[in-house]
Amino acid sequence: MTSTEAIQVTGLSKTYNQTVKAVDQIAFSVHPGEAFGFLGPNGAGKTTTVAMLTGLLRPTAGTAIVDGVDVFANPTLVKKKIGLVFQESTADSDLSGRENLELAAALFDVPRSETRARVDGLLERMQIGDAADRLTKTYSGGMRRRLELAVGIIHSPAVLFLDEPTLGLDPQGRAGFWRYVQELRKEHGMTVFLTTHYLDEADGICDRLAIIDHGHIVATGTPSELKDRVGGDVVTIRPAQPDPKVETVLAAVPGVLSVTPQDGAYRVKCPKGDALIPVLVEACYKAGFGLSGVSLKRPSLDEVFLEFTGREFREDEGASATDRAVRIGQVAQAFGRGRR
Repeated sequence: MTSTEAIQVTGLSKTYNQTVKAVDQIAFSVHPGEAFGFLGPNGAGKTTTVAMLTGLLRPTAGTAIVDGVDVFANPTLVKKKIGLVFQESTADSDLSGRENLELAAALFDVPRSETRARVDGLLERMQIGDAADRLTKTYSGGMRRRLELAVGIIHSPAVLFLDEPTLGLDPQGRAGFWRYVQELRKEHGMTVFLTTHYLDEADGICDRLAIIDHGHIVATGTPSELKDRVGGDVVTIRPAQPDPKVETVLAAVPGVLSVTPQDGAYRVKCPKGDALIPVLVEACYKAGFGLSGVSLKRPSLDEVFLEFTGREFREDEGASATDRAVRIGQVAQAFGRGRR
């Protein structure tokens, strides 16, 4: 079975102990070269899904095609073709940065004639060239993250999985990490599948998002499309002089969904606020109402998350017991592969 999509998932399910449905009949696709975000509350099924897509966990039912390979029919081949950066650090602390990369190159069968150039190039690109021969245990958190990204792409994978890779980094470290990822996408057309606890990352990086809750995908779309589904933009109109007739004038403008008075101003809900602002302003002036201020606010991903899951998104939310078990297994496999 093949697919023209970078990732094609159909009817994917995982049940633990024959009773707990961690993932239940989900289906989605990821286009080649796309950055696809996978969001969900604690215990929603994110980590279980990533583990299945990367060949680290067998499903109860369903299919998944990654880079043209059936993950469950040939998990070993999939592992060789994809890149993966875990939340937990997997770099060997007792090896230098260069040695970690050389080991990864050997494990992924990078030709020896190309290894030196690839390692040197990645060390410089990730700005750890000066520390290349230092033990990884001496690296800062940001340096380790950049090294692990380099390890994940040493074999030039077409699909890169990032499982909360910036958790615990400061804002500067997070920004630097994603800058390198975006450069890789632009230069090599790499497909990126990511989970993150930071909604600003998902909003700024992802072409499309899927929100999973209780093992089901409850929404899929671009960040803008998902925000629109919440109910539209909010334009705040503040009259120069209070007048209750302003509400009537605003409500009569085509495209306005609702008007709510608030502290001497009016909150106008509409699908496309930037296009409607000139119309609202003109309607007010034609009716003889001067304005002292106009502002536009788009729905945030926080509101999207609340709308579709009924829960607020918390960046500091800890991993569930299932998440921890899956991640321990992921890291154990990574270390085990390195020892062979």
